Amino acid sequence: MLLYACKDDKNNDNKTQDDSIETAEAKKPALKKPKAKIEYGFNLEEFEFQYDTIQNGDSFGKIMGKNGFSPGEIHHIIEEIKDDFNPAKIAAGKPYILINDKENPEKPTALIYQNNVVDYTIINLQDSISAKQEKRPVSVKRNIISGSISSSLSHAMDEAGASAALIHELAALYQWKIDFFRLQKNDQFKVIFYEKYVNDSIYAGIDKIEAAQFTHHGSPYYAFHYGEDGTDDFEKYYDEEANTLQSFFLKAPVEYTRISSRYSLRRYHPVQKRWKGHLGTDYAAPTGTPIHSTADGVVIASSYTRFNGNYVKVKHNAKYTTQYLHMSKRKAKVGQRVKQGEVIGYVGQTGLATGPHVCYRFWVNGEQKDPYREKMPSSDPLKEELKPDYFEYIAPLKEELDEIDIEITEEKEEKKTEESENKKQLANL
Repeated sequence: MLLYACKDDKNNDNKTQDDSIETAEAKKPALKKPKAKIEYGFNLEEFEFQYDTIQNGDSFGKIMGKNGFSPGEIHHIIEEIKDDFNPAKIAAGKPYILINDKENPEKPTALIYQNNVVDYTIINLQDSISAKQEKRPVSVKRNIISGSISSSLSHAMDEAGASAALIHELAALYQWKIDFFRLQKNDQFKVIFYEKYVNDSIYAGIDKIEAAQFTHHGSPYYAFHYGEDGTDDFEKYYDEEANTLQSFFLKAPVEYTRISSRYSLRRYHPVQKRWKGHLGTDYAAPTGTPIHSTADGVVIASSYTRFNGNYVKVKHNAKYTTQYLHMSKRKAKVGQRVKQGEVIGYVGQTGLATGPHVCYRFWVNGEQKDPYREKMPSSDPLKEELKPDYFEYIAPLKEELDEIDIEITEEKEEKKTEESENKKQLANL
């Protein structure tokens, strides 16, 4: 009995030890498989990335040819992707990536073309050839800048740390209220705005200006973004009394360097060498500069003639029509609806022109007029039923703008002089 008892105890001891080992093993944390690093949808353990940049003279076909594709294969690829991506529009200076399968590296599996900082195109070069548009993740950051003007808006905003994009946005916002060629010393600006970033570090442009105040000749001009007002999908800005900042028409159809010729009933024509009427306004600008429709409307003509060159004509309503002449390239088609500010073509010197410019023509009730002598209609006002919500929305923004302190130009100059004198004194010690 004792023998059996001892034997049973021994077996029980062994069983207890085995159970302890199994329990200990079970309690050990399971080893996690390292997470695969994925970029643009490709596993970096399986694919190799070759980074490059489009060079002058490069074409899609040339790049494909260098990487093992025959002319027939290249033609087939172009035909398959042409509805989603136009290979002819790849531009010098744009980065691209060739992706090779590490097990079959003879030909690229895919090509990634970086359209801009945010948008890119993945071109699948395998059996199922396709092109897909994608976006990199974008974050938005709120920012505030302010300053006073000593010479120009661009110089003052640059000193305050503003990007070129923000300078352009602010000038466009106030174009109907302020003549930026007649700014006074110590005019002031305050801007609350949002900027876009890729990976929280790569600047990707302005998202929107949320609120702004521009003090000109001692008078403050407020601007508050209020999104859609129900009349259309065009972003609206209003002042502190809910008056719209937009005009029905833009002041000019292009970012111009100068007005080379104004509307005149009698002008000496530089090409025809005779006196005749010039029923338009010529805005000189570099070839390729975008031309914008100055108001919402429908394109009623997009063509070419011997004197007008490439031109587009837009009917805005029963009263107003505009025309844009001498384009290097037309973008808008007949019957197309265009929004105010939409690009309809590009500056050129086609037709009867001595240099790159756009001749802007303006009709009122079928008669050509000088837009600078016309009283322009305002854009649609904010609906009455939206005003209570609007005033409640802008109240904290207006308070925030009013609390921003700005050093005027004289104070800045005195501060700089004082700092300079202090540095001199310290250098002499």
